[in-house]
Amino acid sequence: MNPPNQAAVSEAARFGSGRDVRRVEDEKLVSGRGHYADDLVLEGQHHLCFQRSPYAHARIVSIDAEAARGMPGVAAVYTGADLVAAGVKPLPTSADFKRADGTVCASPLRQPLAHERVRFVGEAVVAVVADSPQHAKDAAEAVLIEYEELPFVVNLAQATAPSAPAVCDAAPDNIAAEMQHGDAAAAAAAFAKAAHRISLDVVNQRVVALTMEPRTVIASIEPKSGNATEPAAAKRLAVRISSQMPTGVRTTLSAALGLQPEQIRVTVGDVGGGFGMKTGAYPEDVVVAYAAWNLECPVKWAAERSEDFTSATHGRDVESKMELALDAEGRILALRCHALANVGAYATGTGVAIQLLIGPWVLTSVYDIQTIDFHFKAVLTNTAPTGAYRGAGRPEAIYNIERLLDEAARATGIDRIELRRRNFIKPEQMPYTNPMAQRYDSGRFEQVLNQGLKLADWQGFDQRAAASKAAGKLRGRGLATFLEWTGGNAFEETVTVQVRADGVIEVFSAVLEMGQGITTSLAQLVVDAFGVPIEKVKVVLGDTDRGNGFGSAGSRSIYVGGSAVKVASDRTIERAKELAAAEFEVAAADVQYERGTLTVAGTDLKTDLFALAARQPEVAASKAQKQPQPAASIYLESTSNVGGPTWPNGCHLCEVEIEPDSGVVQVVRYASVNDVGHVVNPMIVRGQLDGGAVQGIGQALVEQVVYNAESGQPLTGSLMDYAAPRADLIACDFETQMDESTPCLTNPMGIKGVGELGTIGATPCVVNAVADALARNGMAAHAPKLQMPLSPDRVWQLMHASA
Repeated sequence: MNPPNQAAVSEAARFGSGRDVRRVEDEKLVSGRGHYADDLVLEGQHHLCFQRSPYAHARIVSIDAEAARGMPGVAAVYTGADLVAAGVKPLPTSADFKRADGTVCASPLRQPLAHERVRFVGEAVVAVVADSPQHAKDAAEAVLIEYEELPFVVNLAQATAPSAPAVCDAAPDNIAAEMQHGDAAAAAAAFAKAAHRISLDVVNQRVVALTMEPRTVIASIEPKSGNATEPAAAKRLAVRISSQMPTGVRTTLSAALGLQPEQIRVTVGDVGGGFGMKTGAYPEDVVVAYAAWNLECPVKWAAERSEDFTSATHGRDVESKMELALDAEGRILALRCHALANVGAYATGTGVAIQLLIGPWVLTSVYDIQTIDFHFKAVLTNTAPTGAYRGAGRPEAIYNIERLLDEAARATGIDRIELRRRNFIKPEQMPYTNPMAQRYDSGRFEQVLNQGLKLADWQGFDQRAAASKAAGKLRGRGLATFLEWTGGNAFEETVTVQVRADGVIEVFSAVLEMGQGITTSLAQLVVDAFGVPIEKVKVVLGDTDRGNGFGSAGSRSIYVGGSAVKVASDRTIERAKELAAAEFEVAAADVQYERGTLTVAGTDLKTDLFALAARQPEVAASKAQKQPQPAASIYLESTSNVGGPTWPNGCHLCEVEIEPDSGVVQVVRYASVNDVGHVVNPMIVRGQLDGGAVQGIGQALVEQVVYNAESGQPLTGSLMDYAAPRADLIACDFETQMDESTPCLTNPMGIKGVGELGTIGATPCVVNAVADALARNGMAAHAPKLQMPLSPDRVWQLMHASA
């Protein structure tokens, strides 16, 4: 048999979706040619430095900045009072949630610089702008601030205690907002008749996002039309920022500074990680933008690592009481969850929504549970605000239900695999609506479990446990079967496609590249549609002058953004057919397109796609594209929607070893099967799944933000004090598989979001494995007491505690 002609193999077959295509982003990044926000240096650039609060709660008595204003290189010193007087507005807080009495969500106003009171250690109080970073830092340190210390609360126990100091007057009980879901009476009746009632207290500790690139923003002034001779009234604010959501940043800056959105252009270059922490504008961003607008010169601020630790949004921080009612056969009758969420000093929209609504959406997970009693409270404390962090509420919820199920298995004597099987939602129940009114379009949860058990060699565990015992170690195995919700409820996306005469197809999208490989995946979808070499595809992201949208969060980039690219590419090809038909003087339906060539069947009529583009007139500026397109191109702006969220799901399994003498836990096996629908780039998806799992393992074993309850000081304000996961934490390679047999039904490609799935599955999987190791070695009574992080001292103390 003759080998296939390689020249005849289509570009889509080599570089389209479903292929392990090497990331097109990587060459510039590994060669040092990436362009991050801090790499931008503008002529006349100034630098901004903050003086931050050293107190958890205090009244600002006075600020003396006269000495600082006279120091070398200082251009300006700003206080909270200065910004309020200038009309700078506070940042938005959550307005969509209510307190128990029906009043709006309670939160202090969050001024860009603290005004009158500071409410957490690290809150920005004074900003200094100078001609160099050192001059700015020296002057910031020279500002004298007098404080009157006030009582504070930094944890949930303090904040909810009787007569606790109030973080703000609108919430004398420190409850910013609360929500109840389900039917408490029906749940109580189910618990009353249950054969088994299981209760578990669960803590999801506070963590930091820890991106490789700290927050950075540079703001400058540019003429509105690019004409330097225009009057000052026509000036525009240009902001370069490390962000996942440039449009959201523009919206917040516009409201805070009193500018029209079109007066602000936000651009994003390479982003060194986001993990949800970079999903919106921070107070510091507003101050930098104001300074640039006020001084009419470029102003840059690059956060030091300690600033990100103390003032960027943190994740998690929820304490829950979980209860499960089961009948004699182990079928779940009802689920109760009463939880307190520490949202920090300011109740942000994301911080409240994640814990009061988004997490509860998936709390019943892959199990057929219809009777629920959920009660969630968002609690204010004198700590940094919480917000989105990889998984955003879903890891907390899945951790809660998966820990509870394993404890239920131990308490009832029902095998934990069998307990899950008896309660899975079945494929024939799809589409399935859970008790939080969330509609699952597809899922085969038992099928994924079966594959996971095989991949992990579940049946071979006893032999491995015996080997661990011989080595003086305790071995346990854990699993988590789960799903997650994706999309951020932002299902519309606008994409522009330009077929250029120079042989390049340029695609612009409002989703963002932040290390997850979305540029490559989008390019592969363009290759699918056009059948051209991937070298001819240019994906452009991160410019509010080119287009606006939700950005990248909630694992939406490929299934919403990618679907929009597919639709836009198909529409562009149809437009090319129309243009060719006009030249050929035939109906558009008679024109065929394949691999960059348009033809009419049965004739010799033929034209190249790029040659056709060269014959087109200039395209006028559109509502999304601020500048007119150059002549000689086929240009199309396309807006499309997907039909709703996706519900990726998985089975994650792991084995751990514990050293009894030290309490050190090490992950020694890790396997996962993940239903993520159609996979565009398997290599990238595996990277997302494995990287996410490492983040989840980090929370399970080592990570925790700690505030001193007596001083209010953060004790984990740097990498000297905060434990991040390292390579030696995991003594194994990951076995990672994707199941593509159950496509999503809400988007044209059958894709399900994947960016957060690994994080969600890893945490309960690892903690369940540690609990299993204890239970297998005569310490079953200690298993319910496990709380993250499972640091060596915690594990050792628990192992040596009396039952």
